[in-house]
Amino acid sequence: MKTIKNIYRFVIVLFIILLSTVYCPQSQAQQVSFALSPPLLEVLIKPGKSILIAYKLDNFGDPVIVSSHVLPFEPSNKTGQIRIKEEFEGPVRFSLENADIALSQPSLLRTLESKQFLLRIRVPEGAPEGDYYYTFLATTEPPPSIGDATSSRARATIGSNILITVSSSGKLDIRPKIILFDVLSRFKLPFFGKPINIFDSNDPVRIVMIAENQGKNMIKPLGNIMLRGNFGERATYSIVPKNILADSQRYISASPSAEIPSSVPTTLNLKGFFVGKYNLTAEMSFGEGTPNLFSSTSFIALPFKFIIAFLATIVAAYILIRKYKNW
Repeated sequence: MKTIKNIYRFVIVLFIILLSTVYCPQSQAQQVSFALSPPLLEVLIKPGKSILIAYKLDNFGDPVIVSSHVLPFEPSNKTGQIRIKEEFEGPVRFSLENADIALSQPSLLRTLESKQFLLRIRVPEGAPEGDYYYTFLATTEPPPSIGDATSSRARATIGSNILITVSSSGKLDIRPKIILFDVLSRFKLPFFGKPINIFDSNDPVRIVMIAENQGKNMIKPLGNIMLRGNFGERATYSIVPKNILADSQRYISASPSAEIPSSVPTTLNLKGFFVGKYNLTAEMSFGEGTPNLFSSTSFIALPFKFIIAFLATIVAAYILIRKYKNW
């Protein structure tokens, strides 16, 4: 009797599952995967001139409805992140020269299909000289619902940054400055008003450098960070050339750098066994005819953990020897 009741319950549950599968509307999630090239554009334009750039959008996912537009952006922090503005501004003018599509006009992009966007960038006569930063954006529109099925309403956007320098003579306003070059140490010992960075010999050394662009045009650092020790140790690390936008600050990166978890951005991470005093020197330039920048810092590394362990071993051995003699 009990077995019959269990079979009866199983049949009812199975019937409910099948019923819900038949009558419940299905949710269709669209797969979006596309690529935009070129990913970055840097141009120098004279007032009154224009250029034509061919962008290519490749669709590797489901068919999508896509539209293109251009918006300005500005730096949002010192790590190179940007914030795209909601409204268009600036003297630069943009338009598409495609015969069948214009900016902000939606069009269908099928699976494995590519679409070319011919973007005209024009700088009017009398436009103020300086840098202007924009992003060419391709945005998908939500697919329409079909019957009882509901479709995902999420939008996907991909962008390509456009860094425009407007100059009638080709001369640029290059005014860089190193505002910070130091090591992040847990212990700083004051010495005649100047802090000395102290490390244990096994601790990783994290180096931070921040550069500021005080000019009207984008700059890109070139140079090295050099490490010198008291026992003849020498190492050179190349500064990674990343854009520093006008009137902004940015963390500088150097390579090769060790992978060390950190809650703050770092320029260079060093791992090894350090003993003695070490001097760090940074040298940067920003192209031919630009000023060279120099900065330096130092740190002292001693095997504190080894010394403490050695002293603890001596004390423990002394105590054991005294107890053995007392026996």
